[in-house]
Amino acid sequence: MSVIERLFDTRWDRRILQFLQRRNVTAILAVAIVVAAIFLGSFTYLLLTGATPFTPNDSVVLSLLLANLAVVLTLCALIVWRMARIILARRSGIAGAKLHARLVTMFSVVAVMPAIIVAVFATVTLNRGLDIWFGERTREIIGNSLEVAESYLEEHQQVLRSEIVLMANDLSREATSESTNPVRFQKLLATQAALRALNAAYIISREGKILSRATASVAPSMSMPDEEHFDGADDGQVVLMTVREGNQIRALVRMPDVDDAYLYVARFVDARVLEHLARTQAAVTEYKSLEGRQRGVQVTFALIYVAVALVVLLAAIWLGLWAANRIVEPIGRLMGAAERVRTGDLSTRVEEMGDDDEIDRLSRAFNRMTSQIEEQRNELIAANHQMDQRRRFTEAVLAGVSAGVIGLDSEGRINHANRAAMRFLGGPLETLFGEPLAKILPAMADVVSEAERTSRNSAQAQISLSAAGQDRTLNVRVAGEFSGGDIQGYVVTFDDITELVLAQRNAAWADVARRIAHEIKNPLTPIQLSAERLRRKYGKEISTDKEVFEQCTETIIRQVGDIGRMVDEFSSFARMPSAVMRETDLGEVLRQSFFLQRVAHGEIEYEFKAPDASAVIEGDDRLISQAFTNILKNAAEAIHARHEQETGGSKIEQGQVIGHITGSVEIQDEDIAVSICDSGCGLPETGRQRLTEPYVTTRDKGTGLGLAIVKKVMEDHNGKLEMMDAPAHEKWTGGACVCLTFPRLREQSAQSGPQSSNSGESRASGAENMTAEEKEAAHGV
Repeated sequence: MSVIERLFDTRWDRRILQFLQRRNVTAILAVAIVVAAIFLGSFTYLLLTGATPFTPNDSVVLSLLLANLAVVLTLCALIVWRMARIILARRSGIAGAKLHARLVTMFSVVAVMPAIIVAVFATVTLNRGLDIWFGERTREIIGNSLEVAESYLEEHQQVLRSEIVLMANDLSREATSESTNPVRFQKLLATQAALRALNAAYIISREGKILSRATASVAPSMSMPDEEHFDGADDGQVVLMTVREGNQIRALVRMPDVDDAYLYVARFVDARVLEHLARTQAAVTEYKSLEGRQRGVQVTFALIYVAVALVVLLAAIWLGLWAANRIVEPIGRLMGAAERVRTGDLSTRVEEMGDDDEIDRLSRAFNRMTSQIEEQRNELIAANHQMDQRRRFTEAVLAGVSAGVIGLDSEGRINHANRAAMRFLGGPLETLFGEPLAKILPAMADVVSEAERTSRNSAQAQISLSAAGQDRTLNVRVAGEFSGGDIQGYVVTFDDITELVLAQRNAAWADVARRIAHEIKNPLTPIQLSAERLRRKYGKEISTDKEVFEQCTETIIRQVGDIGRMVDEFSSFARMPSAVMRETDLGEVLRQSFFLQRVAHGEIEYEFKAPDASAVIEGDDRLISQAFTNILKNAAEAIHARHEQETGGSKIEQGQVIGHITGSVEIQDEDIAVSICDSGCGLPETGRQRLTEPYVTTRDKGTGLGLAIVKKVMEDHNGKLEMMDAPAHEKWTGGACVCLTFPRLREQSAQSGPQSSNSGESRASGAENMTAEEKEAAHGV
């Protein structure tokens, strides 16, 4: 259990903790501080302006100012903290931060402008009021009031001054009778006091002894004058005194010609005059004090106003921040949710506060929208998944079929092609997508154009084109793709019928060859026998034109032999035996073929490169040897043809080398490739693949069956025949190269090598024991 859980272990404390967690305590405290700031500022203003019945003293004013200062600092800290959060949120790119900043700026301006206006108005009003209070007219009125009050009192004092002087003179003349007749002097003093309306008159000594007195019925209480008053009287002055407590004025004067005798009199004055004079003097004193502290008063009021204004202003700004946060927070949540939806998270939902205001209704609408979009997306994903499965199935079907399929849009641009079609298009679909078919395969585009001209938007034709250096024959079918009655594109399907056409031609030529061999071979033997008999029987009897007779019979015999050999080739092509498959070493078979041709053509240099390992395949060594022999024969004939072209048919000298033939066997991963290259006249630029068709040849005396037989042998062995220009060689330039590729035997028995060697040796010994006619027939000499 954590410390916090132990502290809040009771049920009541847990409720408080849950309440604090549910409520935003920071916001509540901030609002409480703002409300307290507004209340404290208002109370301070009312108290200092005298709008309350309380009279503040210095300690109260200082306490209020300190309290306002504390509130101002707290509000400043809250505002700085909130502004820092807004700035950080804006720099971080949080949703709603810019709107929050704009709203805060607007609320701050709205709060500051009235404060500035009120500040200017209060400053002007305060200055004008102080100018009126401490103006010349006010000072003149206050001075006149004081002068009026003082003039009234001064008038009484002047009257009393003159009265006491006259009275002192009169009493001094009668002073000698005091000692002789005190009663008479007492009456004189009373008479003088009554005549001059004096309430009390005393003859006193400096020591304060009363020598004589005269008082009215209402006599004021009298106190003895101070020493300074006696000093003034001794100097010959009339000392005047105002006693506000007794509402009287007094006068003291030294009696002339009388030793140590002073006249001390008192007279009552109106109490209201003295009171008014006292108030006037107090007011004048206070006014002069305020006038001396005018600048201080202005500064004090300014500080008070600034403090109150700051409290109200900061409170307004904080309320603006709080209001902006209340407005922006749900909008920020909406923006954040919209951003997550943009990234693909359609499960995003906005929290609904339950206030049922516009923002809450917008949140509910947003949640409904995202729910619907999520459902639609799930449906689309499911539909797309189903369509993708169908597409993959269709592509698998199209990839598995041997026919090529090309999809075109309405403008004849490629938008789909299967694997079989890629071989003819010359590249992947990514590079050919959107390319016009007329640019890639013009011959096929002509069939599409023909389909566009028909009413059913379909066409079919056979075309010939070159693919990977080979001439191919295609059967092309074009069908239009409709949608709502409008043509949306075309589907082009084609089959490579090159092998089928070639097989048909071979079958046809085989049938022709059988008929020719049957029809021609029958009369050839009697013709040859008759010509030989004529030469033997009549060669010695003819005396005239004997040379012509010999030449004619020789020509007949030779031509019959040539026709016989041609018929034999026809017969061989027509009756190609079935391949008998057994383990065969291609290197050994090619070595024997090179040996036989080297014996037959000494004027040609033969070079054979044996393989590094045993090149064993499953095949018919007799048919393969026949194929090698036909290729070597064609190579020798091409070398002779080039020699005749270059030398003009000059005779070949003994030991002269007129060309080169090379052979090699290369063992690859899955295949074994046999290459035979020569330095002959080479292959034609066009129509090379047609050389494997029966009776297609480039030589004047050729039958066109050699490569056809080679092609048939390679088909029987599931091999491949390729014809190309010979690669560059250090001994010659030009020429042709024929490459035969056989599938390699995967599983070989331990005895396959020796058996192949033995079979090779038997074939070699058999080749060495061949008769001249057999060698001649095998080598085509």
